[in-house]
Amino acid sequence: MSGFAQLTARLRLPLVAAPMFLVSGPELVTACCGSGILGTFPALNARTTSELDAWLGQIQEALAAAPGAAPLGVNLIVHRSNRRLDQDLALVVRHRVPVVITSLGAVPDLVQEVHAYGGLVFHDVATPRHVEKAADAGVDAVVLVCGGAGGHAGTLNPFAFLAEARRRFAGPLILAGALSTGRDILAARAAGAALAYMGTRFIATREARAPEAYKHMLVEAGASDIIYTDRISGIPGSFLKPSLVRAGLDPSRLHERPPGDIEAELARGELRAWRDIWSAGQGVAAITDIPPVAVLVDRLEAEYRSARDELCGDAA
Repeated sequence: MSGFAQLTARLRLPLVAAPMFLVSGPELVTACCGSGILGTFPALNARTTSELDAWLGQIQEALAAAPGAAPLGVNLIVHRSNRRLDQDLALVVRHRVPVVITSLGAVPDLVQEVHAYGGLVFHDVATPRHVEKAADAGVDAVVLVCGGAGGHAGTLNPFAFLAEARRRFAGPLILAGALSTGRDILAARAAGAALAYMGTRFIATREARAPEAYKHMLVEAGASDIIYTDRISGIPGSFLKPSLVRAGLDPSRLHERPPGDIEAELARGELRAWRDIWSAGQGVAAITDIPPVAVLVDRLEAEYRSARDELCGDAA
């Protein structure tokens, strides 16, 4: 059995709780893994490498005491702008983190370091060209960040992206973009993805490190409240329009500014992108409450099984 197959065999649902900047912390990861799904967080959410060391120890200690807990994963930004990469990677190796999710670069040497201790490497991509780079680097799975996803999302339709990616990568594909329910997880599997990758839905949970106003904004939002723009950080991403209004900005006039130009205005008001301008995917309409992770995963599993039984009944 491959390492990926061994990983998925330990999951209650074919689901990854995606790593979210400023939102995913030890509490959310521990709750997700303890509920039987792959819990992940960005290494840079820990302010220092020392804090990352403490987080990993805290999470691993909690999971060791939780029978049947799923593995954890850490997201590493591989771009040269991440000055902590070498130190954070050394910690990941020392803690033998089961899954490493790389972003902004697929690096064969990093993949080999993780493989050396038996870990898996997933790489997230937003374009077919980057699927090929991930394949060349030897990663174990590719995360397809499709149109409608939160954060720095791509623009491709998931069906189109899956078809493009399959031509370039023979390994497992993981689907991200507007997934919020158990039915969505089943749809991702039916479309050919090995796992679903769900982020925004987990922001609206009690364990997420997001302001309460952010969580309640997700409950109240619909797909039309999501804006896809490069004017916030210079890179195209999905953001909640009401958070722009809350910060005193006019969403309808963002197109008049150069990419990233808004950053200086935010700084003058002591505001920051991601911390005060909140990201979300287009699947927000399915978010109607702010439950504990355990309750949410129970619901996702029930929805997943109900949808599967319904389809099996129709096929019969």
